[in-house]
Amino acid sequence: MKSVLRKPLQMEPVVFHTLNTLFMLLVVTVTLYPFLHTMAISFNDGGDSLKGGIYVWPHEWTLQNYKAVFVSGTIYHAAFISVSRTVLSTILGVFLTTMLAYTLAQPQYIFRKWISIIFILTMYFNAGLIPNYFLIKDLGLLNSFWVYILPGLVSAFNLIIIRTYIRSLPAGLVESAKIDGAGEFRIFWNIIFPLCVPVLATIALFIAVGAWNSWFDTFLYASSDIKLSTLQYEMMKLMGSTMSTNNDPSMLAGANTNQTRAMVTPASIRAAITIVTALPILLVYPFLQRYFVVGLNLGSVKE
Repeated sequence: MKSVLRKPLQMEPVVFHTLNTLFMLLVVTVTLYPFLHTMAISFNDGGDSLKGGIYVWPHEWTLQNYKAVFVSGTIYHAAFISVSRTVLSTILGVFLTTMLAYTLAQPQYIFRKWISIIFILTMYFNAGLIPNYFLIKDLGLLNSFWVYILPGLVSAFNLIIIRTYIRSLPAGLVESAKIDGAGEFRIFWNIIFPLCVPVLATIALFIAVGAWNSWFDTFLYASSDIKLSTLQYEMMKLMGSTMSTNNDPSMLAGANTNQTRAMVTPASIRAAITIVTALPILLVYPFLQRYFVVGLNLGSVKE
């Protein structure tokens, strides 16, 4: 009787893991298919793409779509601006947010509660687009590179995550350092900051992705200066021009040769633009993945 009852119980883990594996494979397929499909179109002949039937592998390989994207000389300078703003925003944002979070995590700081409330209120209330524009104008940041950096240096969401993570660290570390004569900045830089690497990698990824993908701030605050144009803004302009061509390749920017006109279409250009803008983040993410889940969980559930 015992052997009869034991077999069904032994089959339960097998059935669960099998169904779980099949479900996760389905999720992976649904997640990866749009990206693989877009990549296949970007490497496929534009005229052949109009026929359809392209799934995850190109029928007729070509690089003309990418050549049409990079034919403009402004793309390279715009890419430099995007990389510069992403790097500076990430470094300064992580450092300053962590420093503020360390301050607000100290129980002896009497204003920590009120300052935290002020930051939290910014997550629920926003003045709106027009007041923000006039604020940027009054600060003298219009048509300035620093308009990409200064307004978003400290995020309330990132601040809460880092502050919660710092509170989870042993208080004895700070107390022992103070007994040894260490100042607040030395404690922050030599003890707290290195211990926050997992959550900081998560925050760095948040900031980097947001800065890299941003284009609307360029449109609002720096569109009149071509030297401040970002890669995403140039891609948006190019994508807008392709959507207005009504599938006429001869109207595309950069389609000034017979070979390009025969191989480039708005759909293929949009696919190439999507891959170009997404590729840098895809290359960076694997190096931060091991910190991503661990840092976010530790910074969000411990109090």
